[in-house]
Amino acid sequence: MRIGPIDIDRPVILAPMEDVTDRAFRQLCKRFGADIVYTEFVSAEALRRGAEKTLRKLVLEAGERPVAVQIFGSTVESMVEATAVAEEYAPDFIDINFGCPTKKVAGKGAGAALLREPGKMAAIAEAVVRRSSLPVTAKTRIGWDHDSINIIDVLRRLEDAGIQALAIHGRTRSDMYKGRADWNWIAEAKNHARIPVIANGDIWSAEDALAMFRHTGADGIMIGRGAIGNPFIFGQAKHLLQTGVVLPMPGFSLRIHAAIDHLELSVACKGEKYGTIEMRRHYSTYLKGLPKVSVVRNAIVREDDWQLVTEILLAYERECEGYARDGRIKEYAEYLNDHSDKLVLNY
Repeated sequence: MRIGPIDIDRPVILAPMEDVTDRAFRQLCKRFGADIVYTEFVSAEALRRGAEKTLRKLVLEAGERPVAVQIFGSTVESMVEATAVAEEYAPDFIDINFGCPTKKVAGKGAGAALLREPGKMAAIAEAVVRRSSLPVTAKTRIGWDHDSINIIDVLRRLEDAGIQALAIHGRTRSDMYKGRADWNWIAEAKNHARIPVIANGDIWSAEDALAMFRHTGADGIMIGRGAIGNPFIFGQAKHLLQTGVVLPMPGFSLRIHAAIDHLELSVACKGEKYGTIEMRRHYSTYLKGLPKVSVVRNAIVREDDWQLVTEILLAYERECEGYARDGRIKEYAEYLNDHSDKLVLNY
């Protein structure tokens, strides 16, 4: 899949997610194999006003590349100005959010709301392409609702506007995140496309990633919620695509240490106070399904010292070793049957 100078065969991509794909999480996902990462989506209006909190979302690290900045807005003027600001932070390409279904975005005429105004969507895309010295891509949904699925028309308009790739989430705006993503419409769009198509929606495992490629014929796939607390999915997906072999699920030790790495990156990016506090939302997904997890989770979400959080997590890892020997961590107990000389499930 080619976007400007970027050329990656069947890339596995981290989707933009508000309050999730910050600098720390992007770096972690790159460590575990994400080919391309996106920033959180940022408001064009906030960028043109120079809002400090929004500008911080544009700060990038060399180790994240290739990385895209995603912007959203409802007017040509704001999006053109936002493009100029975003380019100052030197991303590899600019992405336009035409798919966010939330009230704070679509309710203000941006994101998925523009699916009801495809002419305006195309005008915004054309203006951003004309203003940008970087490649421009977009992300959208298959339509506003099931009575107005217009992804093929949208695709053609965005191609004509100069968009270099289109990521498609296989839901309508009215679906929000409910039900199952419709991969058939992504496949139909791919059949009509002159530009790369990136498939998005309901990729929760490496097997899902392979199935998405096979079902849609997409040039790349994009993983959103399936990566939260599970950055391992990128390496797992790529290994399966390249070898046909399914790797084992990460064991408790790898999951705990990934949470610790994420915490350390968060503190490095945001400082001790905010880096520690903003990590709290992630622990439940890293530790999901482990024995007596509620006790440790309740302890770490109340702790403001990141070093003490790390100590609690390392102590919990030692507890889990005991639970595993007792057979209370199923996948670990099964692993021990074949690897009796090892205590940590690695891959």
